[in-house]
Amino acid sequence: MSHAADWTTPAEAAQFKTTPDYAQTHAWLERLAAAAPKTIRLTRFGVSPEGRDLMLVVAASGGDFTPEAAHKSGKQILLVQAGIHAGEIEGKDAGLMLLRDLALDDANPGGRSSRLGGKFPHLLEHTILLYLPIFNVDGHENSSPWNRINQVGPEEMGFRATAQNLNLNRDYMKADAPEMHDWLKLFNAWLPDLFVDVHTTDGADYQYDLTWYTEDWGSLDPAVKSWQDTALKNSVFPQMESHDHHLSPYLDLKDHRDITKGIGNFGSGPRFSTGYVALQNRAALLVETHMLKPYAARVHATYDLIALILAYLDAHPAELRQAVTSADRNTVARAAQAGVTLPIAFKTSEAAASFTLKGVQFTQTHSDISGDVWTQYDPSKPKTFQIPFWRDLVAGETVHLPAAYVIPAGWPQLVEKLRQHGVHLEPLARAVALDAERYRLSDPKWADAPFEGRLMLREFDAKVENVANLKLAPGAVLVPMDQRAANVAVNLLEPDAPDSLVRWGFVNAIFEQKESGDARVLEKLARDMLAADPALKARFEARLKNDPAFARNPEARLEFFYRLSPWYTQQNVGVYPVLKLDAAALAAARAQ
Repeated sequence: MSHAADWTTPAEAAQFKTTPDYAQTHAWLERLAAAAPKTIRLTRFGVSPEGRDLMLVVAASGGDFTPEAAHKSGKQILLVQAGIHAGEIEGKDAGLMLLRDLALDDANPGGRSSRLGGKFPHLLEHTILLYLPIFNVDGHENSSPWNRINQVGPEEMGFRATAQNLNLNRDYMKADAPEMHDWLKLFNAWLPDLFVDVHTTDGADYQYDLTWYTEDWGSLDPAVKSWQDTALKNSVFPQMESHDHHLSPYLDLKDHRDITKGIGNFGSGPRFSTGYVALQNRAALLVETHMLKPYAARVHATYDLIALILAYLDAHPAELRQAVTSADRNTVARAAQAGVTLPIAFKTSEAAASFTLKGVQFTQTHSDISGDVWTQYDPSKPKTFQIPFWRDLVAGETVHLPAAYVIPAGWPQLVEKLRQHGVHLEPLARAVALDAERYRLSDPKWADAPFEGRLMLREFDAKVENVANLKLAPGAVLVPMDQRAANVAVNLLEPDAPDSLVRWGFVNAIFEQKESGDARVLEKLARDMLAADPALKARFEARLKNDPAFARNPEARLEFFYRLSPWYTQQNVGVYPVLKLDAAALAAARAQ
């Protein structure tokens, strides 16, 4: 390689006024990979709906360019993702600069060292870096000056959603987007130890150039949480401050008009990238650079953060691997314990801590346009506020863990969704009869408008039923809980989980009644039932007295009897097909 080669990135060459398009980005990375074949490999992990490669850059030493080689090496694996929201793209431009500085000792513009001083190639001695420069590639090419009204620069930027108008950062559990199918294959092949997702904020003005969020709640293993606290909060973040950056936890405003009313915990959840990765027992960091800072400052903050994370991983090569290995082991061992429960939904604690916010002065005036308050910030006047921070989350919904779930043969779409998430499955070749627990769901209420392409099931009542000797046809599938991905399976299969397959509408058909009775037949059925059951007669008369709408509705009055008859109950309307097995039932299923 020539020492005169110009390795200025496109964004640097444009003084960060612009960001390169997909073709320019791909070409620059191809050139880098050709110049540093022992360190950089440009691969693809899928293809977008519009036919673009989903790029993945592997930066490694010793030829560890495949998942197999990476796991055999024992090195830590860091996955950095940029451009899931393609208008929030500083992660891409920071990545090009960082990859260059990792790969080429003498290639920095003007012969200078990396942004943080010194040379970087040694940072790959104990860590393999996976850099996903643009996740939403089709949205990236849907570029315009008008895509991000709240954001300062670059001059043009990509669009938030994909070509199918899906927000990938709401798709991790339902995985409707083709891009997400490919991402899940990537994740389950590499199983990175740490995941960093780079975004840009919307919202208020303040002094911070970068805010962050870590998944400290939910089912995150204590060992992984401890590593996040030690590595990120106690080491990397303070070092960022020493490099002239200002950091804060993610600022989720209680009132967008008045930042002093406090901030809360937005709760993430498994539909979001970091919430999903935490279910997989991996450390996760959400990065949100501040949209009102210059684009160059946002890129440099991202660069410095990733470089400092790499430096920490290099200085502590065993800690993270030990933490995630322990987490996986604990999840598997948990299945042998009786009476284990798992939180699946969370709410903000009522207790608030005091938080020192480095903000700026602002004014609030009445608006004749909106009729509301118009908030205007003055970034030239820094001001510190003490505000409440509703930081902690507490369990809002908890379920007991079975030894295994069972999916009957008639629901292959549920099985396929679990496979996409890397959940281990055990098909049953023969018919079985099992004692099991199941849910019966009733009174469903769907959203009035679509969200991410689906009408979500917002509300329902759920009752637990115990069934004995339930017969299942050949082809049923066991989902045992003694596996690393058990938390993902639970959040997909428990109906009350916020991102369950039930909530996303994968089993809507269970609520549909397929047979009904003619009025002439139901008239006789009702009379026969009343004659045989005096208690039913009293119940019916009470309903007529206390429910005027029911009393005025002939169809509802006849349906009252039909729904209490075997003619209706045999249809199993509302019966959730997924079963829960205890240890004895699981052993019986495996033995048949």
